[in-house]
Amino acid sequence: MEKAISIRLDEEAQEALRKLTASGRNQSDAVREAIVELARRGRRSDLVAEAKRLSVDREDRTEKARVARLMESLRAAR
Repeated sequence: MEKAISIRLDEEAQEALRKLTASGRNQSDAVREAIVELARRGRRSDLVAEAKRLSVDREDRTEKARVARLMESLRAAR
């Protein structure tokens, strides 16, 4: 079920919306797509931050190396 909302746009947001709708996309579609894309970027950003955190975690690096050695030994055994 779609929900209608109202928003106030400053000049920068109005210009961005104009650019997004210049190709014929309607305003609702443009705003919906922008919200979804921003949420996706947030999730990717969270994943990048977690990867960075894990890359400096000594225990995690040790475990990754152990798993890599195990996988390599299994591959070599074929």
